[in-house]
Amino acid sequence: MKIPPPIYAIASVALMWFLNKYYPVLETGQRWPVIVGGLLILVGVLIDLLAIVQFRQARTTINPLKPESSSSLVTSGFYAYSRNPMYAGMLVCLIGVTLLFRSLTPLLVLPLFILVVTLFQIIPEEKALANIFGDEFEYYKRNVPRWLW
Repeated sequence: MKIPPPIYAIASVALMWFLNKYYPVLETGQRWPVIVGGLLILVGVLIDLLAIVQFRQARTTINPLKPESSSSLVTSGFYAYSRNPMYAGMLVCLIGVTLLFRSLTPLLVLPLFILVVTLFQIIPEEKALANIFGDEFEYYKRNVPRWLW
């Protein structure tokens, strides 16, 4: 059973809330984390929306549960810098949410989100894309990082 990636993000926010509520570390009452966090959430949403627009323009599926129905390989725009800008956008949103909590504990969830999305979503997607696009995808994979690193 596959889980839609936004569910991973929502579950991450719930886990961040739980950790912050019951195990807060180095809480701060300053306002700047809320302002920066809100801006990061907006940037993350914008990245996701623009990446979706790129998929629509390429007339390929945005359904992460059916990567085998991809009809074209998108390699320009955000996809020239990350093979997974939608997931990177979600991560930017989660970093913003972490700042909204104004505590360090929610940071623990970020590596978990990266690990879970990579193992259960990205790797299966990459296998499907390699089957569909062959050498074109392998070239892209060698030249563009999975996230931003």
